Amino acid sequence: MATIPDDMEVEAHFLAKEDGIIAGIALAEFVFNEVDPSLKVEWSQTDGDYVHKGLKFGKVHGRAQNIVRAEKVVLNFMQRMSGIAAQTKMQWEMLHTLHSFRRRGKLLQFYVWWISGRVLIGGGRNHRMGLFDMVLIKDNHISIAGGVRNALKSVDSYLEKRNLRMEVDVYVCSHRNGHVIDTRTMEEIKDVLGDASKTKSSLTWIMLDNMVVPLDNGDVDVSMLKEAMELINGKFETEASGNVTLEIVSGVTYISSGALTHSVKALDISLKIDTELALEVGRRTKRA
Repeated sequence: MATIPDDMEVEAHFLAKEDGIIAGIALAEFVFNEVDPSLKVEWSQTDGDYVHKGLKFGKVHGRAQNIVRAEKVVLNFMQRMSGIAAQTKMQWEMLHTLHSFRRRGKLLQFYVWWISGRVLIGGGRNHRMGLFDMVLIKDNHISIAGGVRNALKSVDSYLEKRNLRMEVDVYVCSHRNGHVIDTRTMEEIKDVLGDASKTKSSLTWIMLDNMVVPLDNGDVDVSMLKEAMELINGKFETEASGNVTLEIVSGVTYISSGALTHSVKALDISLKIDTELALEVGRRTKRA
């Protein structure tokens, strides 16, 4: 901050340095307002709009020091969120024959709402907003309960006693040692289907994880996923996750991807101060 006079005012422009989908505008305004409520922010685009390389899509005017203070926080959020929105849109357009494309992932709760919103902007759907709005029965829960049937019965009992209604997702995961699949996986699916057919269950859908097996030659083995889908046969909604690519999945209701939030490429955006305006102000105040 030593290079910036305390009372200098400037105008800075948001510049797209590559093609993409813009997102995070509301959060940018929030950050600028927290740093300095007198900063004036204007946009020519809104969340979800396409931007091309070289486009100036927004500007902020006010005290230079406070614009620079907020700059990195604003750009870090906007670049990441725009990358999520762009990647989601690209994958959603390739998956137009599927019902939905979901974000899965473990996120810090303080910005899960902001990240999840970028998935929606791109055309996807969030698997959940936290650990409170649905039941997810994963492998450790099944092991502790002593099997998938016991786990489902415990969940049904828990929800009934508390008069709760929410979606229940059972996670069926293949365990691999090299390319050897644990035969327990298919038995678990049979147990789930058998139990659900005999008793009233809250089960909503079945997640099929790690059922696409990478091979040494670079190809993939999808036979296990296909076998699981044949067993389920439309009785429940299904979700594929783990080594899933857009080209090999068909028939499942959902594809889930944690990579949308933990491995996405950020969109390159910069905030450039209007040099001519800064010099004009400097000359007027006899600083340049």
